[in-house]
Amino acid sequence: MGDVYCSDCKRATEVVFDHSAGDTVCSECGLVLESHSIDETSEWRTFANESGDNDPVRVGGPTNPLLTDGGLSTVISKPNGVTSDFLSSSLGRWQNRGSNPDRSLILAFKTIATMSDRLGLVATIKDRANEIYKKVEDQKSSRGRNQDAILAACLYIACRQEDKPRTVKEICSVANGATKKEIGRAKEYIVKQLELEMGQSVEMGTIHAGDFMRRFCSNLGMNNQAVKAAQESVQKSEEFDIRRSPISIAAAVIYIITQLSDDKKPLKDVSIATGVAEGTIRNSYKDLYPHMSKIIPSWYAKEEALKNLCSP
Repeated sequence: MGDVYCSDCKRATEVVFDHSAGDTVCSECGLVLESHSIDETSEWRTFANESGDNDPVRVGGPTNPLLTDGGLSTVISKPNGVTSDFLSSSLGRWQNRGSNPDRSLILAFKTIATMSDRLGLVATIKDRANEIYKKVEDQKSSRGRNQDAILAACLYIACRQEDKPRTVKEICSVANGATKKEIGRAKEYIVKQLELEMGQSVEMGTIHAGDFMRRFCSNLGMNNQAVKAAQESVQKSEEFDIRRSPISIAAAVIYIITQLSDDKKPLKDVSIATGVAEGTIRNSYKDLYPHMSKIIPSWYAKEEALKNLCSP
């Protein structure tokens, strides 16, 4: 019950919600203030004496168009009761004997979901990775290859296509033991297979150094002003012909910005946060140094501060 304004009583009165009809009724005059309301609460009741393992939900998950049965198949769980041995030896055995054509797909999708969760990726990237894997699996040409590398490569391509790229090293950290080399080979293989199926080149999206800045800066705990300066510096660095990978440029810019701030970060910390080797950061720093005055925003650092930076 709660107080709601009643048009007949001309004042706020207590109302009663009729769950069976979905009506909100004034308790004094009986006027139906709202009808056919949608009850957004749970559709079940949970009692205190029920065990925590019981799941009273009677609805399944959403349909999955990538699966043959739409993901609506039934799985018989093993109960903890007295008849568990009987059920597990009869119903469970018959279910295991049944051929499920989507069993490998379901396991692959679960692995992709686990990797996505560990990387903090959104659902659209996970779904795109599932679609890519489904296309590759339908061609029946990935047998004998490293499955973990294939799944990791699907996730890497999905990140690129959704303009949320991750480094190969980041993907490798959740790839269940697959190496960077294996993931790189799997990526080339998947792209080749998709091009054969589609008859055209696969759009992977262009990687920019700015795509990694906010995440790398967050790993180092940089303040908002330093993050803003790093993002502006990366955008200006694209105007110059600096022949380094976007990840290396991002790491070098972050190192420069931290050296110009009060909270200076050692090169080792920047290397750990970005996943770029210290030697690579030094070489990128060397390439950026001649353009320092044009890259670093003037509002963040004056020319005198730039001159005080160590020469490469």
